[in-house]
Amino acid sequence: MPSQPATALSVNLNKIALLRNSREGNYPSVLQHAQICLDAGADGITVHPRPDQRHIRPHDVTELADMIRPLKDIEFNVEGNPFAGRHGSYPGFMALVQSSRPDQCTLVPDSDEQLTSDHGFDLIQSGARLAPIIAELHALGCRVSLFMDPLPEQIELAKQVGADRIELYTGPYAAAFLQRAPNLDELFEQYCLAAQTASALGLGVNAGHDLNLLNLPRFRRLPGLLEVSIGHALTVDSLALGMSTAVQRYKAICCS
Repeated sequence: MPSQPATALSVNLNKIALLRNSREGNYPSVLQHAQICLDAGADGITVHPRPDQRHIRPHDVTELADMIRPLKDIEFNVEGNPFAGRHGSYPGFMALVQSSRPDQCTLVPDSDEQLTSDHGFDLIQSGARLAPIIAELHALGCRVSLFMDPLPEQIELAKQVGADRIELYTGPYAAAFLQRAPNLDELFEQYCLAAQTASALGLGVNAGHDLNLLNLPRFRRLPGLLEVSIGHALTVDSLALGMSTAVQRYKAICCS
């Protein structure tokens, strides 16, 4: 029986930017750490700029886009809320994407008040607003992924509004894994059904949020999983392992 194709690893650099922003200057450098990740085998770089600029800032997006654009087979993925407008020196999410033209744009329904992304889109409520935005992103040459909960009925709507991929929100899976919850198997099957639904509709399947070295091996078995975006856990692991080794450890799971 053939092995499952490798899953691409995109490293989210938000926490490197968060550490940098705790002091004046550019230390640690987001660009330098992006290069470390790519040299260690990462398939792409993810950033999630927010209007409050708590971590990734607009200049990071521009500089990373310039750095990655000439590189062959390396993906630049920009995540964020497409409805986030101008706020101080933050130009608005769509303006950032228009100027940087990433390979992939992952739309996420987070608000300024959220500590981190914690739910997928409800496309019954927001699908009509998203459809023209997705069309605009396609015109810019971006592949579009929607951050989604593992709900087949919502995933069907993702196809209808024009998405190319979904990114499954894996926070509940990670929490259940950590707690050794009795419903872990059932929950994983729910994610499998969601992935199968997406694939049957012609949607690619990405995943992200709280995936780590312990829970990723099982989630890697998700049918048709094309890409994982990992930032917080990989950055924490880098404190003990070094970033190159941490990336290599995650990449090895993605290729197993």
